[in-house]
Amino acid sequence: MQCLDCRTESKDTHSVGVCQGCGAGVCESHARITSRTVRHGSPQGPCAQAEARRVLCTVCAEAEALTAAAVTL
Repeated sequence: MQCLDCRTESKDTHSVGVCQGCGAGVCESHARITSRTVRHGSPQGPCAQAEARRVLCTVCAEAEALTAAAVTL
């Protein structure tokens, strides 16, 4: 699989991951690593949580950052 962002720049770069937002292949320079909270347990019982990583492309990472900034305003 090739990096979608590199292909739009006429480069031929192998992807190292897949964006969890849009499914595009991303190379090392276009991948953005973020975190998300994963919760385990039942709605009535105690809940455990842990941080997990997410891979996003530059477009999805920017969109999520803009959305998060708008929510905090």
